[in-house]
Formats: sequence, structure tokens, C-alpha cells
Amino acid sequence: MLLVQLVKRQWSDYPRTHRSRRNLLVHLAAVPAFVAANTALVAALLLANWTVAAVSLVIMAASLAWQGRCHREEPERPEPFSGPIEAVVRILIEQWVTFPRFAFSGCWARALRETPRQSASA
Repeated sequence: MLLVQLVKRQWSDYPRTHRSRRNLLVHLAAVPAFVAANTALVAALLLANWTVAAVSLVIMAASLAWQGRCHREEPERPEPFSGPIEAVVRILIEQWVTFPRFAFSGCWARALRETPRQSASA
């Protein structure tokens, strides 16, 4: 699948697969953490700073694990990955393109407003 088609498909599915209040809030923290750690990883590799590279990988993995756990709460889940290369590409597109676009376009705020708050007893 061409990259442009993958971006379009991910964008069209994003509102449907991001409705859980908790998932929306977690993405607001976890995606910037992933992007910062991803940027730090590239810099660390270029500078051969293996400690920073290792810490960056841990932060990226923790961010993805946190997002993945919250995705399980969604009534509708994203399409499964077809393989490891597609998984990496889709993850990078979501973190660097789709979620920032979702947040800055106002779709994130709209989705949060449309998601009912859960009661304390739930």
C-alpha cells in the first residue's frame, strides 16, 4: 500500500477508533512523549550516546504500551497489522502525523466532548 493511501486510511478510521475518554487523554500525553523520545533517539544515535539512545527506546516502548493498553478499551479497534514493517510504518505515521493532525484540527476536543464521563462507581 502506498504511504499516501495509508495516511488517508488511518485518518479516515481515526475518529471511529479513538472514542474512549481515557484513550483520548492518554494519547494527549503519550504521543508527545513518543515523538520527543523518537527525536532524542535519532540525535543520540548520531552522537553515539548509547545511554540516551537506550532511555529513548524505553520511553518510546512505554508510550506505545500505554497507548496499546488504552486502545483495548475502544469499542472499535484499528485494523490489525499485516506484518512488522507495516506495524512500524503505521505507528510512526500515527505518532508523527495522524494524532497531531487529530489534535490540532479540533477533532480530539470534539471527540472528548462527545465522550460521556464515567461515574466514579463504574
